[in-house]
Amino acid sequence: MDNMATSRKGLRLLLAGFLVMVAGYILMTGGGSDDPNVFNYAMFDFRRLYAAPLVIIAGIVTIVVAIMGNFKDKEER
Repeated sequence: MDNMATSRKGLRLLLAGFLVMVAGYILMTGGGSDDPNVFNYAMFDFRRLYAAPLVIIAGIVTIVVAIMGNFKDKEER
């Protein structure tokens, strides 16, 4: 890991941010209707309008912190 641009902690945060973003996109799925003539109001519930975007934004913030943060491994100190 001597030639890496980031430390192990930064890479773990990056992976965690991606997983949080994937969870947000999974929360956003669904709510459609099988019949095109029937409108399904389930697509406007709390999970899809508020929770999923907040989870995705939290993932983006985690990724930005992982990229911009200056983390040092225990060996480097």
